[in-house]
Amino acid sequence: MKNKLKHKPILYTAVILALLFVILIVSAIGMFYYAFSIPEPEGLSLASWPHTFTDNFSTWIEEKDGNIGVEQIGVERLDEYGLWVQILDENGQEIYAHNKPENYPDGYSMTELVELTESGYENGNTVFISNVTISDRTLNYIVGFPYAIGKTMLYYNGENVARLSPFTKSVVFFSACVVVLVAFVYAFWLSRKLATIINGIKSIAANQYTPLKERGLFSEIYGSLNEMNMKIRHSEKVQQETDHARKEWIANITHDLKTPLSPVKGYAELLAEGRSLDLPTVQEYGKIVLKNVNHMEKLINDLKLTYQLEAGAFPFAPQEIRIVRFLKELVIDIANDPAFSKRTIAFESSMQEMTLAVDPDLLRRAVGNIVINALVHNPVDTKVKVTVNLIPGNKIAVSVRDNGKGMDEKELSGLWSRYYRGTNTKERPESSGLGLAIAKQIIALHGGDISVVSNPGLGTEFTILLPCGASTN
Repeated sequence: MKNKLKHKPILYTAVILALLFVILIVSAIGMFYYAFSIPEPEGLSLASWPHTFTDNFSTWIEEKDGNIGVEQIGVERLDEYGLWVQILDENGQEIYAHNKPENYPDGYSMTELVELTESGYENGNTVFISNVTISDRTLNYIVGFPYAIGKTMLYYNGENVARLSPFTKSVVFFSACVVVLVAFVYAFWLSRKLATIINGIKSIAANQYTPLKERGLFSEIYGSLNEMNMKIRHSEKVQQETDHARKEWIANITHDLKTPLSPVKGYAELLAEGRSLDLPTVQEYGKIVLKNVNHMEKLINDLKLTYQLEAGAFPFAPQEIRIVRFLKELVIDIANDPAFSKRTIAFESSMQEMTLAVDPDLLRRAVGNIVINALVHNPVDTKVKVTVNLIPGNKIAVSVRDNGKGMDEKELSGLWSRYYRGTNTKERPESSGLGLAIAKQIIALHGGDISVVSNPGLGTEFTILLPCGASTN
């Protein structure tokens, strides 16, 4: 059935119209019963039931021993339905009553009876009036119903209505045909549009989507489909680039692990051969082996740390530290490193000393990675400047700026990737490609953010924003 509907829009339209027709009929029946029914002990009845009940109640009115009354079955019906009755003589005076409310009189004039006939829901009751002839006496009786029942009488010109009846039927029939035709055309048009949307969704899933023109009643839906296709294609492209970078990174890590293993293995074989070596030579071999082992250990620790930070498994131990002094000492330690003894590193702060709750080891790792990267990946004459400022929003801005060679858009796009190693790894073969990824994760762990601005030939500036939180001056 589904396949037939898929390939036959006319059949699909007919099904839609049939469903709409059924829904319309059910709704009309529901509205009819909602407006023209009232509750009674045996369920719902039409609102005309009280009028019919009042007319038929005359069969239970009797005369016995010269007294007017109601048969037992009539009394039982009144009690069962919660109704009341009042029987009046020819002069409108009460001669019998059952369950009558106290606020109703014992007698009525003809004018009052006419008014009651046309009256609506009053004093918790709607009353209906009828009459019965017993022993040549015409008696009126009133039956009260505890329901809000509307009474409306319609007056019209019978001659004109009879004359217009055939014309009215023709107009109604023609109008119904027009409505059905319009509904069929609209349903057919709607089914075509829905088919276009469904086919568009399927083509997106099959990676065969052709952008739809964003016009007409469904322009927003077409636009959403186009946007969804663009995002999916972009996500697939990013995934492919990430997979490629990951594979390349694994290859680089494998190479970097093999590189220190080669001299370790070589010197271990020399020592294992049992050759008579003097002490200085053994010490030299030991230093080379130790250096390469330390390098392998650093690679493994970096890899472990980045996955621990991502999984939230790394122990976070914040401590109250003086942030300006902390960063200044960090810069001094890097400047005193023999590897950077000939480099220019400056530190500047325009804010007062503040106490900040951070994990000192992690923060040192993050800021240190950025400063060392600025030194390692730039020429020897590059100047690196670290500045600390308090900015609006109760945040501390740590800036690491250099006047080195800078980076282009391609390098910036992959800078924070865990698998990114840059374009000049030959200058620093022991780099793991994890430094900046780790730095970003550490800053995020502190509730901060990190950004970078760079221009080829002009230099690079990293900006770390840390929330002051409960810091004190």
